Amino acid sequence: MFVSARSDYALRAMLAVAAAGGGGGGDGDRVGELVKAASLAEVQDIPLSFLQGILLDLRRAGLLHSHRGADGGYALTRPADEITVGDVLRAVGGSLTTVRGLPAERAGYHGVAAGLTDVWLAVHGAIATVVDSTTLADLLTHAPTTS
Repeated sequence: MFVSARSDYALRAMLAVAAAGGGGGGDGDRVGELVKAASLAEVQDIPLSFLQGILLDLRRAGLLHSHRGADGGYALTRPADEITVGDVLRAVGGSLTTVRGLPAERAGYHGVAAGLTDVWLAVHGAIATVVDSTTLADLLTHAPTTS
């Protein structure tokens, strides 16, 4: 598994929104504060232009919703305990594991290397188990508090 800057930034942004109380309900109603993209970029030290594309992907994946205007910003579409690390990674990066740029399940081998497909699928399964069982809320409970 390769964790790209895009994936890392997406997770950091989602955690910042969740920590700010930008959790949402399933019906689209927001709970807590809306978080502005510029604020996320500054606090998480992410280039704003890069972050805007990430936020768009997260919105398209149904993980964030946005509100326009002076009081606008971003909020989670579901509570933080219902959004997994895997949800975020897939929203911005597609497959969790790639082999030569292809999803692990599409890596094909023959001859003595045929067993590699099973290894890559096992690696993919192990990664999926971890990221799909870790929620944003789990990560927030392990975050150090600042005063």
